[in-house]
Amino acid sequence: MRRLTLVFLLVLLMVTAGCRPKTTRYQAEFLGLFDTVTTIIGYAESKEEFTALARQVQEQLAKYHRLFDIYHNYEGVNNLKTINDHAGVAPVKVDREIIALLLFAKAQYYATGGAVNIALGPVLKIWHDYRTQGILDPHAAEVPPRHLLVEAARYTTLEGLIIDEAAATVYLPDARMRLDVGAVAKGFAVERVARQLEAEGVSSLLLSVGGNIRAIGGKPDGKGVAPWKIGIKNPDPESPVPQLCNVLIRGEAVVSSGVYERYYTVDGTRYHHIIDPHTLMPADYFTSVTVISRDSGLADALSTALFILPLETGLELVEGLDGVEALWVTDSGEVISSAGFSAYLEEQSW
Repeated sequence: MRRLTLVFLLVLLMVTAGCRPKTTRYQAEFLGLFDTVTTIIGYAESKEEFTALARQVQEQLAKYHRLFDIYHNYEGVNNLKTINDHAGVAPVKVDREIIALLLFAKAQYYATGGAVNIALGPVLKIWHDYRTQGILDPHAAEVPPRHLLVEAARYTTLEGLIIDEAAATVYLPDARMRLDVGAVAKGFAVERVARQLEAEGVSSLLLSVGGNIRAIGGKPDGKGVAPWKIGIKNPDPESPVPQLCNVLIRGEAVVSSGVYERYYTVDGTRYHHIIDPHTLMPADYFTSVTVISRDSGLADALSTALFILPLETGLELVEGLDGVEALWVTDSGEVISSAGFSAYLEEQSW
C-alpha cells in the first residue's frame, strides 16, 4: 500500500427516493486507501448529512489502512510493517484490530487448506519486485528465478507466526519471514466499518473499496427498499460484453479476484498477482472468481482461495459454507457457478 494521501470527491446525483420525501442519492469517492478508489453511495436528506457519514467512513478506513500497511511507517503506529521490520528481533505490541485480522487470516488458512497464507510474504515480495520492474521496463521484464522462489518459500510457514492475545503482541521468529495480508485486508476492513455503521443505525449504504463491495441493507426506490445492483466484470478484455452479469444484493458483500487486476507480461505471457502457495507461480485455473457472502472479509479471502484451488475442491468448499455462493470463469472462458448463485442474478449474460 502506498503512503496515505487522501483525495475526497462528493458527487450529487439528483435522484429522489419516493419512499422518503426529499431524500437524494449521493456518491462520494476518495483515493489513497488500500492503493485503490473507495466509493460510497447512499441516500440522505441533505448534502451535509451524507458528507458527514462519508467522512466518518473515510476516517475509519484510513485507520485500517495505516494498521494493515506493509510498506510504510506512520508516526505513533505499530502496523504490519513494524511487525515485518522486527522479524527475528522482538515481539511488537499492536492494536487489537491487527490481532483480530491475523486471527481471522489464520482461520482462513486452515479452512482453505493453506490456499490463503498471509505468511507467503517472502515469495510475494519477489513477485512484487519483478512485476514492478517489468511494468516500469517491459523490455527487461523477467519471471523470478525458480531458486529464489523456492528459497523464499522456506520461510512461509504460518505456524511460525506467534500471536500473544493477552499481551497484544505479534512476533515473527525468523528475520526472513514477512506478512502480506493482501488477500484479506481490504475485505476485513470493509466488514469492520460496515458492522460499526450498522451498529450505529445506518440502514442503507453501499461501500466499494477497489471493487470489494459491501451493502448495508437495500436502497430506497420509491416503492420501499430495493436491492443494490452490482455488475460482475467480464475478465475477457476482447469481449464486446463488459459484464458477465448483474447481481442483486441486500446486506451482502461481493468480491471478485481476476487476472485483469495486477499483472505484467514476459515474452507474450501475462503473469498476474495471485500466487499459488503450492506452485509459487500465478494460479492458472481461472481468469476470475466472484464470491457473494454476508461477510466481506470472508468473501475477500474466499475469492483468492477459490481462484487458487481446483474447481472441484472450490465447489466442495463453497457448498460447506452457509450463505456463500461463487462464480468461476475458467481460462477457456467457461462460466460455472455454485448451486445458489442464480438466486442473486438479475439476468444471465453467459
